[in-house]
Amino acid sequence: MPTDNQGFIPPAKPHIGEEEIEAAVAVLRSGMVVQGPEVAAFEEEFTAVSGTAHCVAVNSGTSALQLALMAMNVGPGDEVIVPSFSFAASANAVRLVGAEPVFADIEPGSFCIDPDHVEALVGPKTVAIMPVHLYGHPADMTRLVQIAERHSLAILEDACQAHGAKVNGKPVGSFGIGGTFSFYPTKNMHSLEGGMVSTDDAQFARTLRLLRNQGMEQRYANEIVGANMRMTDVAAAIGRVQLRSLGAWTEQRRANAARFDAAIKTVTTPPVAEGAHHIYHQYTVRVEGDRDGALEQLKAAGVGSAVYYPTPIHKLIPYAHMDVELPVTDRAAAEVLSIPVHPSLTGGDLDRIVDAVNALEV
Repeated sequence: MPTDNQGFIPPAKPHIGEEEIEAAVAVLRSGMVVQGPEVAAFEEEFTAVSGTAHCVAVNSGTSALQLALMAMNVGPGDEVIVPSFSFAASANAVRLVGAEPVFADIEPGSFCIDPDHVEALVGPKTVAIMPVHLYGHPADMTRLVQIAERHSLAILEDACQAHGAKVNGKPVGSFGIGGTFSFYPTKNMHSLEGGMVSTDDAQFARTLRLLRNQGMEQRYANEIVGANMRMTDVAAAIGRVQLRSLGAWTEQRRANAARFDAAIKTVTTPPVAEGAHHIYHQYTVRVEGDRDGALEQLKAAGVGSAVYYPTPIHKLIPYAHMDVELPVTDRAAAEVLSIPVHPSLTGGDLDRIVDAVNALEV
C-alpha cells in the first residue's frame, strides 16, 4: 500500500494483504498445518526463482544455512571462507556445525566477498566458500566458481537477501551445491518466517529433507540424526501468495533504485557490476562523513534509514578473539547507510527521499 506522503517513510514495509490472510486462514481451517501440501507446492514453485531442480523449505534462513552445511558434512576441523560484512547468521551457521569461519574482505563496489582475498585464504582445512549476495547484489560467482574448482572446494551461497538476483542471466542459488534464502518479513518476499535451500543434487535435497524432520522420511523410521526445522503450511501458503508478486515488486525496486541513481548527488550511490542483476533488497549508499548526523537529518525530514551492518562479524564478541585485518570491510561498516527502496513507495515518497538525501550536510 502507498505510504502517506505527509508521514514518516519507513526504511522497510512488509506487505501483509487480504490474500495472505485468506491463505493463512484456509490452512488453519484445513487442519494440515505443518509440512503438508502448501509446503510441497511452495518448494516446487520457488524453483522458478532459484533455477534449480529442487528446493527444500525450512523454518528460517539461518536454519537453511545450518542444514545445508550439515548435509555437506561440514564439521569440526573444517574451515569455511565467509565475508565478515554480513549478518551474523552467515558465520554463526558455520560455528553451529562445529566448523570455523575464515573471514574474507569484500569488494568496495558490490559489498560482496572479494575473490582475490578468498583465494589467498584457502588452506589445508578449507572445505567451502560461502559467498553472501549482500543487499541483493550478486557476488562474483564466475570467479568464485573458478577458485572453488581449482581448489576442489564446495560453494554454498547465502542468497538470503537476493531472491531473483542473477549473474549473466543465471540465478543465484544455482551456482554451488546449494543456495539459501530467507523469508523474514523485511525481505523482498516473505512467509512471516521461513527459509529455503535450493540445489540441483537430488541426494543432497533428500538429505536436507531428512535433516529438517528428525532424520526421517517415514514416521518413526529415522535414518539419520536430524533436527526439527520444518516450515509450517501457514508460512508456505503466505509465501506462495507473495511469490506471485515477487517479479513485479522486484521491478519496482529496480525502478526506484534507478531514480535514486539518477538524482542523488550528495552521497556515493551503489554501483552494479557488469553482468549483475541487482534486486535491491537494500539501496545502500556510502556517507563519507558524519553518518550518524546523516541518519538524524533524514529522520528529521521524515525519511527512515538504517545501517546494515555497523559492526562486522569479526568484531562481534563470539569472533573478536580472531586476529583479522579487513580494511575494506571496516570502511564499509563505517560508511554505509540504507534508504527506503521498497515497492510501496509512491512518486511523492521518492521525491521526498531524494530531496532529503540531497539536503544532507555531512
